[in-house]
Amino acid sequence: MKRSEPLPEIPHRFNAAAYFIDRHLAEGRGAKVAIECGDERVTYQQLFERVNRVGNALRQLGVRMEERVFLAIQDTPEFLYCFFGAIKIGAIPVPVNTYLKPPDFEYLLNDCRAQLAVINESLLPQFDAIPCESLRYLQQRVVIGHSEREPTLRSLMQAASPELAPEETTKDDVAFWLYSSGSTGPPKGCVHLQHDMVVTSELYAKNILGMTENDRCFSVAKLFFAYGLGNAGYFPLAVGATSILFPGQTNAVNVFQTIERHRPTLFFSVPSNFATLMEHQAESGRDFDLSSIRYAVSAGEALPAAIYHRFRERFAVEILDAIGSTEALHMFIANRPGAVRPGSSGQVIPGCEARIVDEHGHPVPPGEIGNLVISSDAVCAYYWNQHKKTKDVIHGHWIRTGDKYWQDEDGYYWYAGRADDMLKVSAVWVSPVEIENVMREHAAVLDAAAIGRNNADGLTKPMVFVSTRTGYEPSPQLADELRAFAAQRLSTYKRPEWIEFVDSLPKTATGKLQRFKLRERVDAAK
Repeated sequence: MKRSEPLPEIPHRFNAAAYFIDRHLAEGRGAKVAIECGDERVTYQQLFERVNRVGNALRQLGVRMEERVFLAIQDTPEFLYCFFGAIKIGAIPVPVNTYLKPPDFEYLLNDCRAQLAVINESLLPQFDAIPCESLRYLQQRVVIGHSEREPTLRSLMQAASPELAPEETTKDDVAFWLYSSGSTGPPKGCVHLQHDMVVTSELYAKNILGMTENDRCFSVAKLFFAYGLGNAGYFPLAVGATSILFPGQTNAVNVFQTIERHRPTLFFSVPSNFATLMEHQAESGRDFDLSSIRYAVSAGEALPAAIYHRFRERFAVEILDAIGSTEALHMFIANRPGAVRPGSSGQVIPGCEARIVDEHGHPVPPGEIGNLVISSDAVCAYYWNQHKKTKDVIHGHWIRTGDKYWQDEDGYYWYAGRADDMLKVSAVWVSPVEIENVMREHAAVLDAAAIGRNNADGLTKPMVFVSTRTGYEPSPQLADELRAFAAQRLSTYKRPEWIEFVDSLPKTATGKLQRFKLRERVDAAK
């Protein structure tokens, strides 16, 4: 692991686009490839000019400093042109999930009050389905691709100047918003500042991953997520590396093809995708070449030890599991290269702080489950237009993550579930994650999710939903086998009383398990 370095001094006058884009020309990287996307190659010189053209085009369209610019853009170079072009003029890009439906886009457009939206041509039907009278603020749209009715990004860029001085923002000015995944309610706008991306780049990309300009970064998580925005967006731009973008569906076939074609050195994914890759490899019988990857990184949900071991054995690639959040922008606890403790989220990243506390905010001893609170200078300033929620979650330098964790004697943090997912069984708090990890150790289990369900006496007992691996068929006999398997490894009160087989588990686009949907399924079946 690279030695942890202190954060560089960030001047008061600071514009993130100047740091992540302009700086590379002065440092001699103009001819180096910054982005690869299919057959397209974009050098740092071209990236600089195209960011400037977008910034100038936005100004010509009337976008002013601090005004929001809505970005519904797939993972192509245009995302980075628009994201940093807006930041460069002091405007505020708001990237959003491109897999959403019209009601979701309507909510986000009205919540952020953007007057201008940049939209991929393929997404226009989703936006056209929103009644015009429902959009209270949106005044104009710019289309990436072809459009007969509205200006296209290409035409606007062609007409704009490639020269643009960065707006004189400060390090504490608002730079961009990211919306939380909404796994527990309506998405919340997390307001991030100009210096935030520098903080996470230094603390995680450089000091944990040892990222350099020789790296090539490919992320399964898309750029509109906080995780993906760092992985394939500003992390490589922080060190002069190369970002590998793929705008399509990141299924196993596409992921393997992208890895073998573009040869990334750093591969960022989520636990469910690592499991899918292994399943596809087993089904296809092919030996996929992942030899270019020096580290794989996992986040979004806890990585089960069983997946870590199987992936490393099959592909000879070490997975570095970590935890971050939209609010914190990226990682704050992580496994280090060469110091992985499988099943854990790792140790606190130097430059961040973490505590596990009880309901009264008092620290709990090692081994005891409590609420995780963290401190990082990259945490969002506040939730947009949600004063009470901000006060409930952010307390001075500390933010409540909503996660239950315990810490071992060596300082490794172990995920126990979301605060509202814990099970009270036989008067004892039970972590659903512990049950799930045991179930995943069985050869038949691809994925598992545990919830609480009341038995005939009204007492809460564990119930597990299971999806099976190729070659195993759901049956009462397999359910009995899984129960016996769990009985050998779990205390009596933790053993699943019910096992139900499903084709797949409900998850957010970031791979986070949505247990509430499983609880709704059980309630509907009563």
